[in-house]
Amino acid sequence: MWKWMICLFLLFTAVSYGQFMVEVELGRVSSGYNDLRIPGDTGTLFSLSEELETDPEAYYRVRLGYTWGDRHTLLALFAPLAVQAGGQVDREIFFQGKTFAPGTPLYADYRFNSYRLTYRYALKKTESLNLALGFTAKIRDAEIALSDGRQKSSKPNVGFVPILHFHADWRFAGPFGILLDGDALAAPQGRAEDVLLAATYRVDERISARIGYRILEGGADNDSVYTFSLFHYLAAGVQVSL
Repeated sequence: MWKWMICLFLLFTAVSYGQFMVEVELGRVSSGYNDLRIPGDTGTLFSLSEELETDPEAYYRVRLGYTWGDRHTLLALFAPLAVQAGGQVDREIFFQGKTFAPGTPLYADYRFNSYRLTYRYALKKTESLNLALGFTAKIRDAEIALSDGRQKSSKPNVGFVPILHFHADWRFAGPFGILLDGDALAAPQGRAEDVLLAATYRVDERISARIGYRILEGGADNDSVYTFSLFHYLAAGVQVSL
């Protein structure tokens, strides 16, 4: 009984002193470069986008947010990504312990799902401008698999990455605005950038729509893996304050 009363009290407090938000983004993602070598020190370097053919795919993202004190925001993001590649390579490929013969039809699955928890603080917040900085705790759930119909080899990878977060939302003409929002960080072990630039339209005080371009880029270079990729997103989204 006491547990339910405490939960109800916390929920009432959150609704009274903060604001919830849900954001959905849909669109089309296409591959730029996608170079890999697995293992990173002994595998064959090849490209999923140049030596194989990678078709564009539909994608979606969902982000939940909670703002309190007008300047503090906590965000939770689920951003799945999965693309397939196919074709033939005119040389031998050694990938994750298996050797694929030249000229063999190859099929590749590339998955890079991202789970992120972000805190950001509004440095400047007015009716027309919101500038904020923060940090993101990112969990990547990734896997690259290669097969030729007779054998298959895959490299899964789950890891934690801390990233810096930035946000700029400028309503320059009434309901029309420009949004720059992203996570980015570079280190000797690798780099990661996920940045959206979009035109926005505020339907009312609760609903805002947007359309723009997102770039996802990064990778790592170590003994276990060498992988660097670039993805282009044509993005459309809506944000609803609850």
